[in-house]
Amino acid sequence: METRDVIILGSGPAGLTAAIYAARADLKPLVIEGSQPGGQLTITTDVENYPGFEQPIMGPELMDVMKKQAARFGTEFDFASVERVELEGPIKTLHADGKTFRARTLIVATGATARWLGLPTEENLKGHGVSACATCDGFFFRDQVIVVVGGGDTALEEATFLTKFGSVVHLIHRRDHLRASKAMQDRAFKNPKIKFVWNTVVTQVEGDKKVTGVRLKDIVTGQERTLDCSGLFVAIGHTPNTEIFKGQLAMDENGYLIVESGSSKTNVAGVFAAGDVADHVYRQAVTAAGMGCMAALDAERYLGALGGH
Repeated sequence: METRDVIILGSGPAGLTAAIYAARADLKPLVIEGSQPGGQLTITTDVENYPGFEQPIMGPELMDVMKKQAARFGTEFDFASVERVELEGPIKTLHADGKTFRARTLIVATGATARWLGLPTEENLKGHGVSACATCDGFFFRDQVIVVVGGGDTALEEATFLTKFGSVVHLIHRRDHLRASKAMQDRAFKNPKIKFVWNTVVTQVEGDKKVTGVRLKDIVTGQERTLDCSGLFVAIGHTPNTEIFKGQLAMDENGYLIVESGSSKTNVAGVFAAGDVADHVYRQAVTAAGMGCMAALDAERYLGALGGH
């Protein structure tokens, strides 16, 4: 069985940038695309903040351009989903859809998945007023009414950021107090544009082709009402896609991979991590791409130290 120099798990901005760099270094990388080829950007409509594109570019189109760029330098792709990994020792073994892959280095760029409310109406309007990223999409809601769901630091950060654009931001929280840090709470409570709606859940997203409002239910009184709005931002957290690495790679309490400061190195030699799987702070396409570049360079240096490269 062939042992490759580099296998990259994930095909979002981190994985594809790692592939571009690794392929240009003649490491002939294989990208295993996983269950969501292209990553989270494939559920984003207009991307306006990725450098190099004067006009907005659709998320799926941006990922397609990146994939073609990686392929041009000799990257190979496989659509398998990895179920099990063995990372100890000099050769990393991956088991996926009845196939086995082996590599000297592994770059983990499996990303994170936004947690959603789980409403059918929410699913239909993703990218049409429903979003999980204020810095990606806030600009589109200038002078409009925005709703944010959540009660942690992420929700308050998103709500505060969105006040730059929206006329008013309603923060919907299922409890009567926030989980967010004291500093974040103080800043949000002082912001006149943020209106807090306590003990309330969203039961339905309204609108046909785009969001026109949300149906709210007070969980104390049982009363329901409709709140008119143009944007719904779900900020109830992300889940890093790290399940298959449990017990092998070091993670924080939320499951994000831990990397050495200033590098992409995990606690296992020859395994590197890039993008949202290791970054719960910035979570942007451009920072993920930068980390992908770091991981490819780190892998190249690691292989060089082994000799023969």
